[in-house]
Amino acid sequence: MTATSNVFPDGFLWGASSAPHQNEGHNVNSDMWALEHLEGSPFSEPSGAGVDAYNRWKEDIDLVKSLGLTAFRFGIEWARVEPSRGAFDADELAHYRQIIDYCLAQGVEPVITLHHFSSPLWFAKEGGWGSPEAADRFGDYVTAVSQILHGVTWVATINEPNIFAVMYQMSLPLQYPDPAAVFAHLAEAHAVADSEAGLNAFSMPAPTEEAAQIMLTAHERARTILHEKTSARVGWTIAIQGLVAREGHEDQLDHYRRIWEDIYLEASRDDDWVGIQSYTSQLVGPNGLEGAPAGEEVTQVGWAYRPDALEMALRRAWEVTGGTPMIVTENGIATDDDSRRIDYTSGALAGLARTLEDGLDVRGYLHWTFIDNFEWVHGYAITFGLVAVDRTTFDRTPKPSAYWLGEVARSNGAAIPA
Repeated sequence: MTATSNVFPDGFLWGASSAPHQNEGHNVNSDMWALEHLEGSPFSEPSGAGVDAYNRWKEDIDLVKSLGLTAFRFGIEWARVEPSRGAFDADELAHYRQIIDYCLAQGVEPVITLHHFSSPLWFAKEGGWGSPEAADRFGDYVTAVSQILHGVTWVATINEPNIFAVMYQMSLPLQYPDPAAVFAHLAEAHAVADSEAGLNAFSMPAPTEEAAQIMLTAHERARTILHEKTSARVGWTIAIQGLVAREGHEDQLDHYRRIWEDIYLEASRDDDWVGIQSYTSQLVGPNGLEGAPAGEEVTQVGWAYRPDALEMALRRAWEVTGGTPMIVTENGIATDDDSRRIDYTSGALAGLARTLEDGLDVRGYLHWTFIDNFEWVHGYAITFGLVAVDRTTFDRTPKPSAYWLGEVARSNGAAIPA
């Protein structure tokens, strides 16, 4: 095997990512759980027991370590910690602290996300992120969680605020007596329910300035709290689409980069780090963002197969932030052909290595996702995981890609094919 020159620094994080609602199961106090069960819901199926990660977290961390990975990104579920407004559950906080402690004891770096798309049901019913109190309510939660974050180095406040700035509109039906009618309106206006590509920039409306400011305010408040109360390095994770203009549409490219990415990347200039989340590249043409070009290989969710998108995303983020340190917090492919997962990840990591050679400060690579899980509106049919799961027994079975990435991790990147 021809290997890349080993440009990965000592201490580079090699790992995989997860999200609480997608993995834990029975998140009954969250808005997402409620949305899954409403009439007219765009979700193809409910999340149910997830992959039972709430109970099997120790098994999962042991598996992460045994594969040779050194980091595990997971989320703290706000709806569990604060199931009703102002009532913080000490047992749930202790549960998440157990996970942190076990990671540290096993030599697995915990990378913590405080909000990953799902919110408490009470919060959604009181106006959610559209409420003037949203940032304060989020700040109260962050304050409560800060007490269990000692020893944690990396904390992300909000996952993909640029996607969530649009996605949170899905919680609107929880505030109306006829939720099915609201779902139908959202589906027609925003293509949330019936797009083959699901939740992706080209199938969603552009985030508004108002929504962006809500996310920015909440993030800044959380960052201030965390800096005051913990020693953690604070950032958030941003979905970067790898946008490229069709000839003659460069002005549109600047516009779409601005509203989808640059507002959020510019806010990261004041952060300790920024998470880069990359899956594909998209063209910008006369009608705005486009899907995969006709005839191009696509993934299970209809995204173009573009392993080079990660390098594009890293270089774009580095330019816009002015040099904020980066961690790849999500990168992967939805496929049932694990050989394509290895090919895709190999190409993505080769691009990451080139950015390191050029002096970009990238601190880690966390694959999406650790285990096949609940992929939101798609349910369980979509498989991003390095590890397969039996939906009846919840037995975990690492795929060849998991062992391959473990080999890459043990070599600190030297095993990546050139």
